Amino acid sequence: MKFDIAIIGSGPGGYVAAIRASQLGKKVAIIERENLGGICLNWGCIPTKALLKSAQVFDYINHSDDYGISIKDAKVDFDGMVKRSRGVADGMSKGIAFLMKKNKIEVINGTGKLAGKGKINVTDDKGKSSTVEADHIILATGARSRELPNIPIDGKNVVGYRDAMVLPKQPKEMIVIGSGAIGMEFAYFYSTIGTKVTIVEFMDRILPVEDADVSKAMMMNYKKKGIEIMTNSSVEKVESKGGKSTVTIKTKKGTETKECDIVLSAAGVQTNLENLGLEEMGIKHDKGKVVVDDFYKTTAPGVYAIGDIVPGPALAHVASAEGIICVEAICGHHPQALNYGNIPGCTYTHPEVASVGLTEEQAKEKGYELRVGKFPFSASGKASASGHKDGFVKVIFDKKYGEWLGCHMMGEGVTDMIAEAVVARNLETTGMEVLKSVHPHPTMSEAVMEAVAQAYEECIHL
Repeated sequence: MKFDIAIIGSGPGGYVAAIRASQLGKKVAIIERENLGGICLNWGCIPTKALLKSAQVFDYINHSDDYGISIKDAKVDFDGMVKRSRGVADGMSKGIAFLMKKNKIEVINGTGKLAGKGKINVTDDKGKSSTVEADHIILATGARSRELPNIPIDGKNVVGYRDAMVLPKQPKEMIVIGSGAIGMEFAYFYSTIGTKVTIVEFMDRILPVEDADVSKAMMMNYKKKGIEIMTNSSVEKVESKGGKSTVTIKTKKGTETKECDIVLSAAGVQTNLENLGLEEMGIKHDKGKVVVDDFYKTTAPGVYAIGDIVPGPALAHVASAEGIICVEAICGHHPQALNYGNIPGCTYTHPEVASVGLTEEQAKEKGYELRVGKFPFSASGKASASGHKDGFVKVIFDKKYGEWLGCHMMGEGVTDMIAEAVVARNLETTGMEVLKSVHPHPTMSEAVMEAVAQAYEECIHL
């Protein structure tokens, strides 16, 4: 079988690249060893949001009195929550299958491996091999849960995010290793439905990549929810016996042990580079990432790489953007290189967290003189009416030119609000232009305008 472009992996990088290539008139094949849509759609971004929604609904019911509604005896149906989450994922995967068919993309089930210039060896689940030929090959094999050397994931006592979505029963006590987006989201979910959760974080604060103000506010919020947080700490050992695990935790004050039903290892991801044929093809990789140029060419002619396996944030929207740029470059469309300084990051806890650009600390380190504005949702009419007053919008501008350097949000619905800052920064909009853009009232989004006004000492509602 001969194609113009063949893609190994059908996650948000692979399937988006395939569709864009088809739109540009190319004959395309996509090789997938498991589920169309990859980890994000089947075991990551999408089904986790379904679980988080179930937790949020339960939380609403438990606080219904705050809204003048009396509901008694609400119970968690853990199996029902998991079932709904899987149903959402299955529906989305079927949607990708439809898009493949609609765009006349050949889907080949099996494991792909580079087998020389323009060739991929594909082995199906029965061990049968075939060869796919293509002028251009894109690697989009993604990543999996990173295993800590001293804490192996066994799928029973120590689990990764994938197992955490389909546990056979709800644990009474859980220890989460890592407080990035994955760790924080699962901590919120399980804590909300009644599991006692402890977060162990190696750094000195949770959500360490976020602005310090966000980390501090989320720390207070989680402690208020009854989640125990141990920073400057590391899990040294997990010993399991009789369905219980004893966890040894190293802290600044010494070593302590905790018992739990399950340990979730959420200490980042590890790329899927094994058995791809990289060495045989002379494809350079460094620290688990394939080395590529601005348009995702590897060191082997005709081979490209996108998504989690290349340097940059391991995020679905980044992989999709890289896939489009890569294909457009292959097709001679001269796309712009991706601006990695303007990538939004979102954490779908409750309250949500969203950010783009520099933190205040990073901006100061770069030598900028700053205008910083912060508007709390406690001063927002919409937030008060909704019963979600936790959080704020924080904006950071360069004092000299008005450049929007960073935006950091925590609160209800902020993952849907951050795009305003992304677009504005892409258009090189100044603070005054945002301030003079009339925002609708009452909304959560007007907090962006209010935060900018505060930065320029013109805030009306503070």
